[in-house]
Amino acid sequence: MTELLEYIVKSLVDDPDSIEIKEIEKDKTTVYELRAAKSDIGKIIGKRGRTIGAIRILMNAASPREGNRTVLEIIE
Repeated sequence: MTELLEYIVKSLVDDPDSIEIKEIEKDKTTVYELRAAKSDIGKIIGKRGRTIGAIRILMNAASPREGNRTVLEIIE
């Protein structure tokens, strides 16, 4: 899942080397913390949050169906 997220986000931004993704497992939830350059955060979020919403939908579709939940957080 981390590779999928990394591929999608690096395709969107101007500075792909600044992308850092941290995976945190909690109970039945997996939290992905995404760090990017400040100039690229707007590109990841998109107009009215459409881009980040689409990324979250893809992550939920690709996550295992064992009752696990996937959360994506953008950290500055």
